[in-house]
Amino acid sequence: MIAGKQLDRLERLIERHLPVTFPALSICVIHRGQIALQEARGWIDPETRDLAVTADSLFDLASVSKLITHSAFLALVEAGQITLESRLVEILPEFGRINPRAIANGQDPHTRRLLPVESRFRGLQVDPTAVTFQHLLTHSSGLPPWRSVYLLAGESPPPAPASGDDYDAERWRRGLEAMVDFPFAGPVGDSVRYSDIGVMLLGEAIARLQGCPLDQALDKLLLQPLDLASFTHNPVAKGIPLERIVPTEFDNHWRHRRAWGEVHDENACGVGGVAGHAGYFATASDVARFGQAWLSGDARLGIGAALRQSATRQHISGQFKLGLGWMLKADEDSSAGDRASASSYGHTGFTGTSLWLDPQRQLVCAMLTNRVYQGRDPADIHAFRRAAHDLIVEAIDEAIDN
Repeated sequence: MIAGKQLDRLERLIERHLPVTFPALSICVIHRGQIALQEARGWIDPETRDLAVTADSLFDLASVSKLITHSAFLALVEAGQITLESRLVEILPEFGRINPRAIANGQDPHTRRLLPVESRFRGLQVDPTAVTFQHLLTHSSGLPPWRSVYLLAGESPPPAPASGDDYDAERWRRGLEAMVDFPFAGPVGDSVRYSDIGVMLLGEAIARLQGCPLDQALDKLLLQPLDLASFTHNPVAKGIPLERIVPTEFDNHWRHRRAWGEVHDENACGVGGVAGHAGYFATASDVARFGQAWLSGDARLGIGAALRQSATRQHISGQFKLGLGWMLKADEDSSAGDRASASSYGHTGFTGTSLWLDPQRQLVCAMLTNRVYQGRDPADIHAFRRAAHDLIVEAIDEAIDN
């Protein structure tokens, strides 16, 4: 258990960042298979402070959702239904209908401004049929990091409903129709370009391989076997009260309301709330339990040791150090902190969420916040993550020494 001096230091760190960096926080740390720390702080409604955050509060996981999509696909690989070397067009043939494909402008996901084409790629064209699933998992497909799919999928959706269909097939159809034709940002396999578009297409491939909507496929492949009951898309539509759901940003660009009970990510929201790259809400304890399943090689993951090992090693160089979906501890400025082992791996989410695993210490840390509550201007979430992870590792090492 994390206690004593180290817990006091962590508490003081949290107090410095509440509510400036984020108004809500939930942490779950597992060490050697046992919960070493479970902490929930802050307010769901920071203005009135009527609703305190608890261990049962659901946070918008943002890109931490990608880990579920990646893991489900790896389970299909392990089962022999597909291979990493298989080409995307084998499952999504329409992805190859414009061939060759131009290299053109992408978009910045935060400012939404168009990005210039790299000078070395001007005039080049790409064969989309060359894109494999390994390219999608390693973010080396050459696909654009982001495009405004939500504007192409339909009008701004109404506020999160109390009930209704949480899988908007028509919105997804329109979004997919646009995505399969987007120009590339670079050549296939050239470098790592972190791409939400690639993971959205990966999610569609999983749905087709399973013959059902993506959320049902992910439940069947991963979440039900692991008994991760809190993981959900569109929580309000599932009957979960807003009082259990941590809100995120006030969207003054598109929805003109605070995202509360609906996914913060515009592209995920725009296609119906279910997408491969974002959309899940969950508790910190279930996110940590998912990490523990990877760390311990839980048979219910359906992913063998060799494939798990491959998923946590670097395959291609680029802006980010990535395995098959997992972020790897890259440098001295990693959000995993300075004290995490070099073999550590994890993922972060734009809303302020993260999951990091340290195999050397048998340590899992799920840290969920809503740091976008005040907007998208850079907050001190990176510094908080690093400092919190360092304090947690220090506490674990101290406990082992004693």
